[in-house]
Amino acid sequence: MGGAFGIDESRIWSDLMGLAEITDPARPWTRRSFTPLFDAGRHWLSRRFSEAGLAVRLDPAANLFGRLEGSEPGLPAILLGSHSDSVPSGGRFDGPAGVIAALEVVRALQDDGRRLRHPVEVVDCLAEEPSDFGLSCIGSRAMAGRLEPAMLDYRGPGGERLGDAIDRVGGDVARLAEARRADVAAFLELHIEQGVVLERSEIPIGIVTGIVGIVRLEIVFKGEAAHAGTMPMAMRRDAGVAAARFVGFVSERAAALAQAGRGYVVATTGVIEVSPNAVNVVPERARVVVDARAEDGDLLEAFVAEIEAEAARIAAATATTRERCAVLSRATPAACDPALRALLAEGAEALGLASVPLPSGAGHDAAFLSRIAPAAMVFIPCRAGRSHCPEEWAEPAAVAAGAAVMLEAVLRFDARAAKD
Repeated sequence: MGGAFGIDESRIWSDLMGLAEITDPARPWTRRSFTPLFDAGRHWLSRRFSEAGLAVRLDPAANLFGRLEGSEPGLPAILLGSHSDSVPSGGRFDGPAGVIAALEVVRALQDDGRRLRHPVEVVDCLAEEPSDFGLSCIGSRAMAGRLEPAMLDYRGPGGERLGDAIDRVGGDVARLAEARRADVAAFLELHIEQGVVLERSEIPIGIVTGIVGIVRLEIVFKGEAAHAGTMPMAMRRDAGVAAARFVGFVSERAAALAQAGRGYVVATTGVIEVSPNAVNVVPERARVVVDARAEDGDLLEAFVAEIEAEAARIAAATATTRERCAVLSRATPAACDPALRALLAEGAEALGLASVPLPSGAGHDAAFLSRIAPAAMVFIPCRAGRSHCPEEWAEPAAVAAGAAVMLEAVLRFDARAAKD
């Protein structure tokens, strides 16, 4: 691999494994946002940023930044990074690989004594993964001006407000408007693919074409609790049955839409809660949360409307009521910037690395940051496509290759901007 200078594979790997050790030992690899472990990871990253000669700060949305100034005052920043939080029992790479690769790009510039015209910032976005407050991409939403005031009142399991939690981890929601960025020239994010295309095709670099839209929808069916042995079947108002029929509809309809040829479509009912949740009691209440995703924004909205209508129909058919039907969060599909994608492809070619365009079926901070600046993503292979699990794995050379491609793109962007 020739071309980019200074990428240190062993340094990247040491940092990735070092950050991974900040985990719940009973559930590796877990570092949930807004927890003491998350704070410890942030302190660890802050030290690494400082050691690399970066100016470290938290913005009012509790996004962590390390900044390397450019040679021309007033130019917008090249922003690189991802997130350091994880899902429960998640992996060591989803998020952290993007933050550490971004840090390595800056360290390579520092080691070489090269100063770009643009400032370069490394960012660890707050709470990219779905948090205990029912919201994901909290930090990048704020940078894009999409963290709505009502969201700050979302409650965690212990009743804490999201706004208070942001303040607790170093933010300042009273000044939240100041977190919105209008000074970003470009955003680049490295991530494991979370799929098998790169590994099976033996292609080291994926260049993301776009990120799916995601809608999370909460439905609550209300029935009537009754004795499981004495209430006749024809007289029941079973909220559990309503939920079961609903779950089946969501899966079957998503499969039909995917087969219709309108791009990538998936849907998952990953939260199912019934109460009183006793083996000998007809469920009185059932809560389900749907995660629906599609590349086509119009198709996604039409699908969500179908889900809402079907929930009402199922409630009527089961003699229950649709007590609640609410969109918890909505992220529209985001296309990656063609010019940045071209720079990434050029960088890969210069390094002798094959690349392939790929859509992203997962959400990323890049989806929100594309609202404020041109954005693009680099995918690297991960073993068997496993992600959001302890077995998540990427080879050291794969992470280093992705960082090298990103560095090449940064150099090209900085040089070409000088000619524009």
